Amino acid sequence: MAPVRVLVVGAGSRGSAYARWIREHPEAAEVVAVAEPRKEYRDRLAGLAGLGPEACFADWREAAALPRLADVALVCTLDDAHLEPAVALAGRGYHLLVEKPLAQTRADCEAIVAAARRAGVLLGVCHVLRYAPYTRVLKGILDSGRIGEIASVEHLEPVGFWHQAHSYVRGNWRRTDEAAPMLLAKSCHDLDWLRHVVGREAVAVSSFGSLRHFRPEEAPPGAGERCLECAVEPDCPYSAPRIYGRFLEQGRTGWPLDVLTPEPTPERVAEALRTGPYGRCVYHCDNDVVDRQVVALEFEGGATASFTMTAFNRPRPRRTTVFGTRGELHCDGEAITVHDFLTDSTETVDASAENDGLIGSGHGGGDGGLLASFLRAASQGDPALVETSGEDALASHLLVFAAERARTERRVVSLPE
Repeated sequence: MAPVRVLVVGAGSRGSAYARWIREHPEAAEVVAVAEPRKEYRDRLAGLAGLGPEACFADWREAAALPRLADVALVCTLDDAHLEPAVALAGRGYHLLVEKPLAQTRADCEAIVAAARRAGVLLGVCHVLRYAPYTRVLKGILDSGRIGEIASVEHLEPVGFWHQAHSYVRGNWRRTDEAAPMLLAKSCHDLDWLRHVVGREAVAVSSFGSLRHFRPEEAPPGAGERCLECAVEPDCPYSAPRIYGRFLEQGRTGWPLDVLTPEPTPERVAEALRTGPYGRCVYHCDNDVVDRQVVALEFEGGATASFTMTAFNRPRPRRTTVFGTRGELHCDGEAITVHDFLTDSTETVDASAENDGLIGSGHGGGDGGLLASFLRAASQGDPALVETSGEDALASHLLVFAAERARTERRVVSLPE
């Protein structure tokens, strides 16, 4: 079948990453248009995709006003700017693949789902963890009954000290009023993943968390407003020049450096740190999202799960332990270790052996798995191929909203509400 034609709405980090995968898989899709208000980022994606000026738009509304340009619209704008383009483009007949979170409120999430249903178009949400090869292997082991019934799950999302500083202290997702609470902006992946792994709906949730460290009271004596003007910067683990300098030294000019500037060079990065938000002291930003949070869940049938998100760790993959009535399973994102109670034996399964050629993409192969799946669904017009559909993602988002209410109201929330 002919490659699926794609309009990319938002040429930032996620939009550019998806466009890169599409370029590497021309048999599946092609980017035929881009909408992005920042000229440098728009021109970069357009140049790589070979687009002419007639296919480049400073505002998605310009593209939506024209006859349908593509089969699929990838909505990769910031969290607070998903609703309008998603609803409008659905109405123009575009199948939609929307970056997570679907939207910032229940009403907006429901509006996007309703718009897609009304227009008869496919709607997928970028819950990429479900598509990672290790998730398929893990889910297969659990569904086989090998460790019996799931009794409980421990799941850790180790965000990482510099990732927290980059995205959630200095960056776009630092404030709940401009983006979303941390649990929605970052960890809706994880609550969705737990629903998927357990295979049941949650019936109750509680949560605790706050902003502990990245605030003015925690600043070391003598800390300046910006890293390049700070006397204590050499002793600070969150030093922007050190964090971003390491990537430059390694020759890694993609994320996170391309968030600072579309063409990262030592000179451009230095200028961004001197004048932009990513050079600010982590103790003197305007952030308010939590830097660690725990969520406790009870599922139908009595299984429980605990989820921990923390900024205070070295960057590494998520870790999960599933406790069953006949065995125990541990996963670090690459290898899965299964212990059988009956034989008192342990086996290690290499999840990378399930690599389908997509593992080199982001989120452990999840990005590529997501795109391959949704583009195939769009090509065939088959909603059954959309695993993370709008309807299913809405259930995960409602769980996140309930967990955040539990945290802010300091109570147990029963589901459904």
